[in-house]
This record gives sequence, structure tokens and C-alpha cells, in this order.
Amino acid sequence: MRYAMYMNYVVELIPDYIEHLEVEGGRSSKTAENYNHYLDRFLEFCGEELVAEKITSELIRKYRLWLNRYQDQHGKELTVITQSYHLIALRGFLKYLVDRDIASLPPTKIRLPKVARKQVTFLHFDEVKRLVDNIPLDSEAGLRDRALVELLFSGGLRVSELVSLDRDHINTKRREFMVRGKGQKDRPVFVSQAATHHIEEYLSSRSDSLAPLFLSYSRNTSDIDSSGDYRRLTARSVQRIISKYARLAGITKHVSPHTMRHSFATDLLMNGADIRSVQSMLGHSSISTTQVYTHVTDQHLKEVHDKFHSED
Repeated sequence: MRYAMYMNYVVELIPDYIEHLEVEGGRSSKTAENYNHYLDRFLEFCGEELVAEKITSELIRKYRLWLNRYQDQHGKELTVITQSYHLIALRGFLKYLVDRDIASLPPTKIRLPKVARKQVTFLHFDEVKRLVDNIPLDSEAGLRDRALVELLFSGGLRVSELVSLDRDHINTKRREFMVRGKGQKDRPVFVSQAATHHIEEYLSSRSDSLAPLFLSYSRNTSDIDSSGDYRRLTARSVQRIISKYARLAGITKHVSPHTMRHSFATDLLMNGADIRSVQSMLGHSSISTTQVYTHVTDQHLKEVHDKFHSED
């Protein structure tokens, strides 16, 4: 075995695991960085002299209690979901040890705390229409805004996926393209006729030859790259754009780019799409992640029942 010649100190095994996440696991550098942070906190609790064989259920119990009572320098405690992220990282690390025949606690011994399911915020179709109708089309920036909102609702994209798109990624003739999402997984994205029309209108208005599909038109010097050209639109800018037009449309609920993704999923389910297809279009690795939307559509079905079902 690779580690048979010396003690299996956890502090020495973690860097190998983080490399494994990126190289063999195909996880992003940001995910690897987060996992490294969570495991560093485990080392903060147990000390750098801990060997893998000494990770026990009792140690994990004490670690969970420590996480629950943890406060940062500002006195802020860890949320339950953040505590779960720490345990997920540790469970992944233990699985890595098992796969390499390094004696330690089985990963199945770690149970995650129950987390209250977040309420999904979404827009009904008429609200989406009100939002896009408030986007002026008399400027290049307005054409951009209409195109990106239409694309978010049409394709269910994550904002990170949206801002990373280049012109040549999208085929407006076929009205579909591939996007690489979380976990470096590719999935198809389908574009509605309305979104295609507004993307073509926006691109036709541009005189530049820059690669990004969506550009920033801010006059701040921080929004211009070293060559003097406008830079790629950022996720934060997309957030501001969505929020602005939601306010103009008189929508009082909090609306974010992810709200458009929720709206995409609920619109599909309310119109009869099966949950497995929606799972694939969202790029969820687990059906349980997609099932959060069934709570929304169940309520919709109840409203339909109350409205249309005849009673004696």
C-alpha cells in the first residue's frame, strides 16, 4: 500500500484527497478549495497529529458538537447547512480512504443533520411576461438584457453558466447548445423561438468582434479590460439587471437569476413535463434535488382541483 511505510496522518492525506477531487473526481477548483477549507476546520478541531485510524464515531460526535457551538471572530455561528457541508467534505474524505485501503471510520457512519427545505421562489408565466415587457429595446444594453432574461427562462441556466457563454457556443439555427455545469457535466440547453429572436437582435446590434455572448456596458474603469474593450458581463451584474426589471414590473418578491431557473422548472412541471426530464434539463445529479419543485406543483394541482372539480 502507498501509505504502509509511515503513519497515516490526516494532515498529510488531505492534500492528496483534494488533488483527487479535481483530477479523478472532475470537480472544479472552487469545489476543491471549499472542501479543503472544511477539512482544515476538522484539523483545527482534532489537531494535526491525528491519524486516520483514530477517527471514530465518538470523535465525530464531539466534532459535530464543536461545529454546532463554533463562532467566528465576529461571534457568528455556523448555520445547519454550513455544518452539513463540513460533514459532507469529511464523508468524502473517509470514502477516499476506504477506496485506498486506509483504515479509518466508514463514511456511512456520518449522518447529516436534517435541514429544513428551502421555499422555492419562482415567477408565474404572466410575471415573467411583465418583467420582460419592462425591458426597453432602444439600446444595445436593453437588447442584451432582453436576450439574457429570455435565455435564462428558456434554458434554465445557472447564472455562472450564462455569463461564461461565448457567441460561438450558441447555435440559433438549431436552437440548442451544450453547457458544462456543476461537476464538469455537460447537458443540452434548448432555446425558445422568443429567446433565439432576441439573441439574434442583440448580436446584430453589436459592432465588436469580442467573444463573450453578453458584454458589460458599464463606464466604470473596473469594467473595462486592459485592451480598453468592455469585459464579459458578471454574475453580480446579471443579479442587478434582473432585480431592476422585477421592480419596474411591480414584482414584490425577491427575484434573482436563480429565480428564473426555478421558474423554468416549475413552468415545465405545471405544463405536464415529467420530473426525470426536468432533472436532466436542470443538470441535477440526484432526483431528490429536483423533487423540491413537486411541492410547488402539488399546490398548483390543489388550486386546479378547487377551481374545476364539481362538488355535490
